[in-house]
Amino acid sequence: MIRVDTQSEPVTLDLAQTAVIVVDMQNDFGAPGGMFDRAGVDISGIRAAVEPTARVLAAARRAGLKVVYLKMGFQSDLSDAGAEDSPNRRRHLAFGVGKEAPAPNGTTGRYLIRDTWNTDIVDELRPESEDIVLYKHRFSGFYETELHETLQSLGITYLIFTGCTTSVCVESTIRDAMFRDYHCVVLEDCTAEPIGAETSRTNHEASLLLFNVFFGWVAKSSEMLTALAGEPVSTNRS
Repeated sequence: MIRVDTQSEPVTLDLAQTAVIVVDMQNDFGAPGGMFDRAGVDISGIRAAVEPTARVLAAARRAGLKVVYLKMGFQSDLSDAGAEDSPNRRRHLAFGVGKEAPAPNGTTGRYLIRDTWNTDIVDELRPESEDIVLYKHRFSGFYETELHETLQSLGITYLIFTGCTTSVCVESTIRDAMFRDYHCVVLEDCTAEPIGAETSRTNHEASLLLFNVFFGWVAKSSEMLTALAGEPVSTNRS
């Protein structure tokens, strides 16, 4: 057991029942030459989240935590994007999903298509052999995926969230996690949201407020690192 200081209260996590979730930290969202970057979306916040996320993943692996990567990716024929008139399909097509574009590695990529450079995890956070990698085709990592069954088979109750974007795929996944009775801790500097970044209260900040009030707890990566590096706490401590 470890105790993590959060914005609202200390939270105790059983490491044997804890996993780190990495949401959509893939090239199309967080790398130069990806879909966001080519569309003119400011990816600097996502890039800033890479280094603290890498530190948390390293510490989590040392502590024996399971790491689960989620990747937003569609079949090459877009058969899992929804019906022709579905909001999910229309919104993604408007953003260019499925279009070909030259990738920095010399291949011809396709935006948000499985098994291309575009849906690979950014190099700095590349999964290791023991990690779990799951594709999803909606914003939530629980929708029509094996995520819940995988976590249940591992005996996971506590989830540490990192990834992008805070108010879309991270928030959608955390809401569904809370509905399934997972205890969620979100690392604020390991998440990022370009939408609304110029507003007085950013969408990132608004989502963090919701997480802290309704869906779980919010902490800094430094607080998680301190907890993972420290002495375990006994189960009878509050």
